[in-house]
Amino acid sequence: MADLVVKPDPFTGEPSAVGQRLHAVLDGDRVVGDLRRYFGIGLPPGADAFTGGRFEHLAGGGDRRQVANRFTTEDLIAVQTLSVTVPAPVALDLLEGPLGTQLCELLRGIPADADLSDADASIVADGSPAHQAWSLLESQYKVGWVIAGKLLARKRPRLLPVYDRVVRCALGHPPSFWTELRTALRKDDAALHHRLLSLRQSAGLPETVSALRVADIAVWMAHPAPGHRCP
Repeated sequence: MADLVVKPDPFTGEPSAVGQRLHAVLDGDRVVGDLRRYFGIGLPPGADAFTGGRFEHLAGGGDRRQVANRFTTEDLIAVQTLSVTVPAPVALDLLEGPLGTQLCELLRGIPADADLSDADASIVADGSPAHQAWSLLESQYKVGWVIAGKLLARKRPRLLPVYDRVVRCALGHPPSFWTELRTALRKDDAALHHRLLSLRQSAGLPETVSALRVADIAVWMAHPAPGHRCP
C-alpha cells in the first residue's frame, strides 16, 4: 500500500536506519559494475546506456554558475531522463512565470557548492529555502513529491538527493530523509560519503557525478525488478 501514500516527503514519515540500509546496498558484489553499466562505461558497441546517465551532465549541469539559480529547458529535459515529466503548464510557469521567479529567489538561498555531508543542518531543515522550494514545487499541478525532488536534485546535485519510490522502498521513510541521510553521510568522519566517492573512482565515473548520485544509482540498480511491492 506504500504507493497510496498521498504526500510522502523528506520531512515526514516512518523512522528508519537510512545509513545502515545504504551500506547494505553498497556491500553488494555488483555495485561497481552496476555504476559502470548505468553510465555506459565498457559496454560493447551499440549497447545502450541508461538515459539517467545524462541527468547531471546535460548542457553542463543544472548547477553551473550561469543557471544555478533558475530553471531552464535543459533542466526539464534532464528530469525526463529519470522517467518523469513536468506538466506543460508548470514547465511554462517555471521558465516564464511567477513560479520561476519565486524559485529563483529560493535557489539563491541554497548553496550550490556544498556537499550534503558538509552542509550545516539548517540548510536542509524544515522551513529552510530548500524545504520551501520543495514544498512549492510539490504543490504544483500534477507535480508531487517525486518530480519536486528530482527537479531540486538537478539544481543542487551535491546537496539534495533524488528521493522517489525506489529510494523510499530501499532506504525507508524517516521523519526527515534529507536530515537522516546527512547524519549518515557524516558519521565516523564522513565514512559513508568517502565510500561513495571511492566507488565513483573505482567505477571510473567523472567527478561531476556527486556522492548522492552514486548512492541513488547504486540503490536503483540493486532494486528488485518492476512489479515488486515494497513491504
